[in-house]
Amino acid sequence: MNLFVPAEIVLNYSATGAKKAAMSAWKLLLLGAFAGLMIAFGGAVTNTAAHSIENVSAARIISGLLFPFGLVMVMLTGAELFTGNCLISISVLNGEATLGGMLRNWLLSYSGNFLGALLLAAGCVFFGQLQYSSGGLAVYTIKLAAAKCAVTFPNAFVMGFFCNVLVCLGVLCSLSAKDTAGRVLGAYIPVAFFVICGFEHCVANMYYIPAGLFAMGVPEYAAKALEAGVDTAALTWGGFFLHNLIPVTLGNILGGLAVGISMWAAHLKKKPAAAKQTEDARHEKPLRDPVR
Repeated sequence: MNLFVPAEIVLNYSATGAKKAAMSAWKLLLLGAFAGLMIAFGGAVTNTAAHSIENVSAARIISGLLFPFGLVMVMLTGAELFTGNCLISISVLNGEATLGGMLRNWLLSYSGNFLGALLLAAGCVFFGQLQYSSGGLAVYTIKLAAAKCAVTFPNAFVMGFFCNVLVCLGVLCSLSAKDTAGRVLGAYIPVAFFVICGFEHCVANMYYIPAGLFAMGVPEYAAKALEAGVDTAALTWGGFFLHNLIPVTLGNILGGLAVGISMWAAHLKKKPAAAKQTEDARHEKPLRDPVR
């Protein structure tokens, strides 16, 4: 068959997660920066494509069609994305990685993701990419960032939870395939779902919100946002961390752990010896061919 069954997917990830947990610090930071950059590219392209679309549904659909290629690039290049790495919980539960190794991976990949996303945010703002539509893209970037900072803590947390459930399912679905096309499709659809629904992804927000904050530091963009009536009261660095990044990150962690723990319990958790012997004996019996 041209795919892995669920138990094989989870077992394969367990081995992959063990390697991630043991990776050197410099490599984690470097691959984390690449992952942050790739997800930020997804954020930049969705803002650019959607900034002049008045219909909200159309804008969400366009964004959902474009953004997932960021995760696809991460998957195919072996970059280290914090949200997907929440699945290292599978490796810990399966005894192939330590809790300390998982937390170390999270810290370094998260730091690298932040660095990569900030790099693109600064580049887009300060080197003219937001000039589309005579600065209309800058206004849209500021408006989106301000709206994200105005979300309440509980809402940001729950939207982060649902987001990473889908991201981690996308990672596992991608690993079900044995060819590139299957891997791309497996990652693509769940991520498209979370973007269209408007769920919150901490690494994506490392681009979206700093881009808005940087844009507010450009007098031309700030003036255009003011003329457009954008409420920027919540758009501060403190608001970014306290009202968005922290609750979204916590929600992302819980969502990723929920998927990892559930998949491990369903497919890899050791069974009692007696029950396992019974199951082994049943599988040793020849199966009847229904066709013959």
